[in-house]
Amino acid sequence: MQAGLTATDRNLLWSAGAIAVLLLASTAVFAPSSTGQSSPVPSTYSSGSGGARAAYLLLLDLRYPIRRWEEPPAALTRPGRGSLLILAEPTEPPSGRDRESLIHFVESGGRILFCGDSVRFFFPDAELSAPAMDPEWKEFYSSLPSYVSRAADKIVMRPAAYWGGLSSSQLQLYGENGSPARSPVVVRWRMGAGEILWWAAATPLTNAGMTRADNLRLFLNTVSASNAGQPVSIYWDEYFHGQRGSLWSYVEKTPIVWGGLQLTILVLGLLFTFSRRSGPIVMPAVVSRLSPLEFVETMGGLYQRAGAAAIPVAVSYRRLRLELTRRLGLASTVVDSELAQIAGERLGLDNQLRGVLQDAALASNLEELPARRALGMVQRLESYVPRLHAPKKSEEKN
Repeated sequence: MQAGLTATDRNLLWSAGAIAVLLLASTAVFAPSSTGQSSPVPSTYSSGSGGARAAYLLLLDLRYPIRRWEEPPAALTRPGRGSLLILAEPTEPPSGRDRESLIHFVESGGRILFCGDSVRFFFPDAELSAPAMDPEWKEFYSSLPSYVSRAADKIVMRPAAYWGGLSSSQLQLYGENGSPARSPVVVRWRMGAGEILWWAAATPLTNAGMTRADNLRLFLNTVSASNAGQPVSIYWDEYFHGQRGSLWSYVEKTPIVWGGLQLTILVLGLLFTFSRRSGPIVMPAVVSRLSPLEFVETMGGLYQRAGAAAIPVAVSYRRLRLELTRRLGLASTVVDSELAQIAGERLGLDNQLRGVLQDAALASNLEELPARRALGMVQRLESYVPRLHAPKKSEEKN
């Protein structure tokens, strides 16, 4: 039984600890910021001063038929005549299909409350002034009597821009000092069987602005129909705030993703440790000490440690000379050049044998010989030995 952890176990523990620290650091870095509640986007999910959660909950308490809309405008196939779609300062631009769907929604009898200076991206016919760099809270007064301005003579806004030239289908409902020709901030725009109510900012429906002046009355008048009844449905758009009505869009905002990643790593670690500890035991192959390979490996190790690369070259050189002299019946004192010439004539060996023998003779006497060069020489010398024992072509024909 082992007294302590092995080196492999310690490496495994260190790796697991490093992964745990990395996961904790990633969770701290990528976790949703707590300042998200103070976002200036008038979203129904935001309870900050610039959010619109209070207005949404108020309509729910008043039993208005309201719902958050997190799908493209094309999904509003049959909204019903008089239905209202609230687009409170959208942060994402629409596609061409989105614009067509919104225009079709209005022309079919729907109503849109649009807040902000991005209306020109949704309805190209809209004309606005240059956007204000630093909008301030200002008071605006009713210009014309309408169901929108009922009991709401004064409102407070932070207009990002003002409406430009008014066409025959557009009416200014609120402006500066009550003048119908100055700084329009609330405009009613008839389009087909429906209408667009444009606000210069979403201030009257935000958490911080709905309690000022007559902002709350303006908001309630707007979400009510022009007649005595209420709209069939109210759709508060969150799609153009980046919300997407899918299971993944909900899951990615929760810790489930990081929890699933950590659980996956934990399961993989358990599987790895279980397979390592409980897997089938394979005994290593035992090599017999009487095997010729043991002698070869031992001799090779000795030559390598001694740096005697010239010795294997000398052994192969002498072996080849011995085989040649025996096969040709020559004296052992014959020189390499003569031996190579006779071997070529009688045995049909190539002309390179002479150079191979001379190079091997020189290398055998060197004190330092590179191992790669010695290996090449041994291979060339040994390649001639099998050819000495092979029958000649003349003998094969006979």
